[in-house]
Amino acid sequence: MKTLLALSAALALTSFAFVTHAAPVMLDPGTNQLRPAGTVSASGARDLGDLEDKLAEKARKEGAKGYIVNSAGGDNTMYGTATIYK
Repeated sequence: MKTLLALSAALALTSFAFVTHAAPVMLDPGTNQLRPAGTVSASGARDLGDLEDKLAEKARKEGAKGYIVNSAGGDNTMYGTATIYK
């Protein structure tokens, strides 16, 4: 039970780290609505910071003005996806 509680706390804290480091998402000035423009994925990252850097680079290459990390996981290497916004 303690292990499950510790794991849940670690996952919650990890997701907060993504929120604080994520690029700002731009709003469409006419409608104030988010404009999702697709997804990017990355793999082979050493840690969460490296994964976020890889996702951010792919988002920039796609011309995104912002992104939100949707998923992250892995054992020896990290992988994840992000929704990009233009």
